[in-house]
Amino acid sequence: MRDRQDSVLSRLRQLLPEKMVFAAMHRLDRETSGILLLARDRQTYRQLSRQFQQRQVRKVYEALLSGCVTINQGVIELPLWGDPENRPYQEVNWQYGKPSVTRFQVLAREGDYTRVEFVPLTGRTHQLRVHAADARGLGIPILGDKLYGCRALTSRLHLHAREIYFLHPQLGENFHLRTKTPF
Repeated sequence: MRDRQDSVLSRLRQLLPEKMVFAAMHRLDRETSGILLLARDRQTYRQLSRQFQQRQVRKVYEALLSGCVTINQGVIELPLWGDPENRPYQEVNWQYGKPSVTRFQVLAREGDYTRVEFVPLTGRTHQLRVHAADARGLGIPILGDKLYGCRALTSRLHLHAREIYFLHPQLGENFHLRTKTPF
């Protein structure tokens, strides 16, 4: 239980004065690196939430897959469902699953690996990880993703939230945040 309580938000709450309120807008799996988006007040939270609900926020991820992808780009549409008896694992389930859509493009082939850019059009738990690993998606797990079948020995999950685009709620300007991929 303790590992679920440790997060960027819980650490900020310990470090900052109680009157400073933060809410997570763009969360990442614990093993995923990259950009987090936090709101500092309720109004900002509501405005950003609306942008996420209306799919106006664009997120871009980069991953290194543990094999060679043979197609260069495409769209993966697979319904995802989290079996309550097997959390946090997500599976493709045509009966109970919620729609999930991901655009992908191969950036490079590096030996036995494939560097891929993912743009999720929906925001389901483990969406990119399942879309990469499932045979009805790319059929190749992300390097370091033991939960979804990667057997390679590596020190990390090679999934990185590289970019996010959104309309700044107070400034009314389009923001594009980008961070370098560390692998």
